[in-house]
Amino acid sequence: MRAVRLSVVTAAATVAALTAVTGCAEKSDGKGEGAVQVVAKDDACDVSKTKLPAGHVELAVENKGSKVTEVYVLFPDDRIVAERENIGPGTKATITAEIKAGSYEIACKPGMKGHGIRQKIEVSGGKAAKRSPEMDTAVAAYRTYVQAQADETLPKVKVFTDAVAAGDIEAAKKAYADSRIGWERTEPVAESFGDIDPKVDVREDGLEDGQKWTGWHRLEKALWQDKKLGTEEKALAPTLYKDLLDWQKRVGTAEITPTSMANGAKELLDEVATGKVTGEEERYSHTDLVDFKANVEGAEKSYQLLKAIATKNDAALTASLDKQFAALNTLLDKYRTDKSSYVFTSYEKVGKADRKELSDAVNALAEPLSRLAAAVTK
Repeated sequence: MRAVRLSVVTAAATVAALTAVTGCAEKSDGKGEGAVQVVAKDDACDVSKTKLPAGHVELAVENKGSKVTEVYVLFPDDRIVAERENIGPGTKATITAEIKAGSYEIACKPGMKGHGIRQKIEVSGGKAAKRSPEMDTAVAAYRTYVQAQADETLPKVKVFTDAVAAGDIEAAKKAYADSRIGWERTEPVAESFGDIDPKVDVREDGLEDGQKWTGWHRLEKALWQDKKLGTEEKALAPTLYKDLLDWQKRVGTAEITPTSMANGAKELLDEVATGKVTGEEERYSHTDLVDFKANVEGAEKSYQLLKAIATKNDAALTASLDKQFAALNTLLDKYRTDKSSYVFTSYEKVGKADRKELSDAVNALAEPLSRLAAAVTK
């Protein structure tokens, strides 16, 4: 799930979570040599440099607007090179990206919606930053992982969508959360295509003007809140399968670099902080902890593949990440009613104090994880 429109009830708490999750990026002065300064406002996206050399590029982002924003580096066809979502008002973030020569756009999206305010940039020079054999191995392994997740997801989605199409509410409910695990593990890669996520994973309050609501959460609402599957809902089932089949076919073409893997791991923790911990993501089914666990697993997979590289450059960082991943996984297992499967406590039964404990554990992991991309590119 990409952009969200924060409700009045959760806005203050979520902005506080965003500040904590952004971690060390908040404390950075963002003035590293060669860094591109990006000042995001409600009505502007100011970029300090529009001509850059190919290689590793650092964006030092400051949100001077009144809305939560996100910043992207985009290919001309709107595929995502690098991004950072959920940058709270008055906060800073650093984005490290690997960029080849060509034309791109930097986009700021105040309120995390719409086309965004864009600035064109030109990147010149030869190929992007040189990679070690270890980096190539990590990228190849991660590419295999994301393809496998997509391949394993489609049969599970078919079980879910067949149940919806047949009007079998109980069977559809049973298959719903399981059908989302592979997507949640690799969501940053799926989102990099730009057009798939809004079709399959948008919530009602994240819809653009004029956008038809389709996908998992539209059917989630029908199953748990409306408690009925009408003609419209049944017709949406094959559409969801078709859109996810498109994802499966395209995922192998995604642009993957060591920095996008590290940034993607951080994005998955941001997803947890702003959607799962708050209970906003699965507001009807309350299966948030399944998504939560899948997000953490996806982040940990990226980290493990990059760990050897990062350890050479910052052993203290990887020691901290090992500790915090273990702590968060142990905490999540408290809510796992069946350790051999993805059966978790309904999130509506998780009390306020327990939600805070989960949030604190996410924030403790997100802070060192926000430094992984820098450690990989040292």
